[in-house]
Amino acid sequence: MKVLFIAQEITPYLPETEMSTICRNLPQGIQEQGKEIRTFMPRFGCINERRNQLHEVIRLSGMNLIISDTDHPLIIKVASIQSARMQVYFIDNDDYFSRKYTFSNDRNEYFPDNDERTIFFGRGVLETVRKLRWQPNVVHCHGWFTGLIPLYVKKAFREDPLFSKAKVVYSIYNDGFESPFNPDFKTKALTDGVARKDVAVLEKPDYAALSKLAIDFADGFITVGDQINPKVDKYLKTIGKPVIQHNPETYIQDYGVFYEELLS
Repeated sequence: MKVLFIAQEITPYLPETEMSTICRNLPQGIQEQGKEIRTFMPRFGCINERRNQLHEVIRLSGMNLIISDTDHPLIIKVASIQSARMQVYFIDNDDYFSRKYTFSNDRNEYFPDNDERTIFFGRGVLETVRKLRWQPNVVHCHGWFTGLIPLYVKKAFREDPLFSKAKVVYSIYNDGFESPFNPDFKTKALTDGVARKDVAVLEKPDYAALSKLAIDFADGFITVGDQINPKVDKYLKTIGKPVIQHNPETYIQDYGVFYEELLS
C-alpha cells in the first residue's frame, strides 16, 4: 500500500499542536507497518529553511499554476526527519508563502488571499505527485487547508491512472477559520474536470462550506476531538460514508486498518 499524507502542519517545522503531532507521527507509524509513504505540507515563511535543512528539488520545480489568470511558479523543497527516516515535501511560492506567518498576520487578521493559497497548495501537491510518477492507494488529508484536494482527486485527476483508484480520507479537526473566503472562490477553484455544479456548496465560502465540499468528495473520515464545527458534524452524519473517531492511544493502528477497509 502507498499512502499520500497531505498536512496543513507538521512538527518540528511548525509548533506542536494536536494536528502537527499527528501528522509527524502518523506517516512514520504507517511506514513502519511496511507501507510506502509520501508527505507534503506548505512551506510557510515562518519555517526556518537553514535550521530544518530544506533544499529545492530542481527536477520537480518549474511548473506554473494559473489562478485567476495569473501564473504562479511552483517550487518544491524537501527536508528529512532523520529519526523517522522519512522525507517531507514542501509546496512553495514567493507570492503565497514568503510571509512570516501561516494564515493570519501579527494582528490576527486572516490573509485575503488564503483562498488562492488553498487552491495553489492543493493543485501543487497533486501535480508534484504526478511528476514523481508515484501512485497512491490512499490520499489522507489533514486540516481545512487541504479541503479542495478530495474534489481535485475525484474530478480534475479522475482520469489520471495515478489517482483514478485512490481512496481519499479526510481528517476533520477543530481548526476552523473565521473570515470567509472571497465570494469568487468557487470560480477560482475551477480547473479542467471540475464543473460549477461540483462547487455549488461554496456559495458562501466559509469554513463549513469548504468542509462540506471535502465531505462530498472524500471516501472516509476521521474526526479528531469532540469540538468540531457543529454544522460540519451535522452534515457528516447525513452522508452515509465510513467515519471513525480518533483515539490518541491507538490511532496509528486504527488508521492503518481504516485504510485497508476502504480499499477492500
